[in-house]
Amino acid sequence: MVGRDLEAVLADQAAPWVRRAGTAVCIELQLLVPLAAPAVVVYMLISVMSIATQMFCGHLGNRELAASSLGNNGIQVFAYGLMLGMGSAVETLCGQAYGAEKYEMLGVYLQRSTVLLMATGVPLAVIYAFSKPILILLGQSSDIAEAASVFVYGLIPQIFAYAANFPIQKFLQAQSIVAPSAYILAATFVLHLLVSWLVVFKLGLGLFGASMVLSLSWVVLVGAQFVYIVKSPRCRLTWTGFTWQAFSGLPEFLKLSVASAVMLCLETWYFQILILMAGLLENPQLALDSLTVCTSIVGWVFMISVGFNAAASVRVGNELGAGNPKSAAFSAATVTTFSSIISTILAAIVLLLRDKISYIFTEGETVAHAVSDLCPLLATTLVLSGIQPVLSGVAVGCGWQALVAYINVGCYYFVGIPLGAILGFVCGFGIKGLWSGMIGGTVIQTLILLWITLRTDWNKEVEKAIKRLDKWEDKKRPLLSDNE
Repeated sequence: MVGRDLEAVLADQAAPWVRRAGTAVCIELQLLVPLAAPAVVVYMLISVMSIATQMFCGHLGNRELAASSLGNNGIQVFAYGLMLGMGSAVETLCGQAYGAEKYEMLGVYLQRSTVLLMATGVPLAVIYAFSKPILILLGQSSDIAEAASVFVYGLIPQIFAYAANFPIQKFLQAQSIVAPSAYILAATFVLHLLVSWLVVFKLGLGLFGASMVLSLSWVVLVGAQFVYIVKSPRCRLTWTGFTWQAFSGLPEFLKLSVASAVMLCLETWYFQILILMAGLLENPQLALDSLTVCTSIVGWVFMISVGFNAAASVRVGNELGAGNPKSAAFSAATVTTFSSIISTILAAIVLLLRDKISYIFTEGETVAHAVSDLCPLLATTLVLSGIQPVLSGVAVGCGWQALVAYINVGCYYFVGIPLGAILGFVCGFGIKGLWSGMIGGTVIQTLILLWITLRTDWNKEVEKAIKRLDKWEDKKRPLLSDNE
């Protein structure tokens, strides 16, 4: 109803533009804030839960800390990014179906995505099982690789928890149900801390025990969210039980899921490559220390943008599915504006505290000077982090994942990385050159996404959403008739 009110306000040519804009912003914020705020909490708690596990392992010794860090930030990040990316297909379809009031299809999409992600989890589990030789092949010492592999073995159940969690999360987000996930995750986090302490320090189960507790926490998280879906009156129209329809139309669903995964993974790996390249500089320790401080700050601010990313995809998808082109365009503009304002304010704070900000992480003056020198690049990255992820969220809401994947390949890997390598190594600008070049790739990608969004014919996007939903709804009819 509120979405229809927004469309009516935007279409009312009789009212003054200022009054229409003010009313529309108030309506949009009523829809946006309950989505974005809990989403920020969810993604921050997910990050903190892994960090907490590393901290418990760190108290076992330096070897265990290195092993858990390698397992978490190396192998686990790959699986997390892949599963989260593939789950974004549900975000597009569920968001548009909910807006179109085709509520029963949300449950079908949820189950199709879960089946697909569970199947993807099998080869990932094989990779986890052979993590020791893989890590040795990548240049890690046999001692660290052996310890990391023990930690990774305990994360195998987490893969399949990912496979269920991300479709569930996107299913709930499409209905603007985000707060329950935040509450469940907060409770799970407290349980995670208590059980980790018991298993690691009292039972003495070490690395394997710590990682198994992390996997168990994810299983509890998935189970609690699923119970909420089954029991909550808010999901009675969208969840009607298990169905064989989940196994139909999987090849088409796979195409959208793969495009979503490629889009997200290319963005995730981009910054990881910057860190790897920094390790090749003449003074790698100082470069990595200063870059670690900066990337930690970027990571914290990025969690805010991730919340807006989720809100953007849901709002745009809902409005397109409901046949509200003006509301979809206004939602995209509003969420991008608010996210960019917040990130710009945070960037300004970073610049004002550039000489002191590194002391949050370390007391070394050399690192402090290096971080201060990098702060203009850090501030630029923060501003871009307030715009680019939101535009990616708009793309997911519209179903542009394949297009954005191609844009990411071109801008990141054919422009940003080569330009960074030239400036950093050939021109001798070091870490500043590496980072400047890769920022250049992000700027080009952001400008292209902004240009595409501004030139979008939202009426045509509504038509595409309707055709997409009709196509996917047709996938269930033959299977239903076979069972009848």
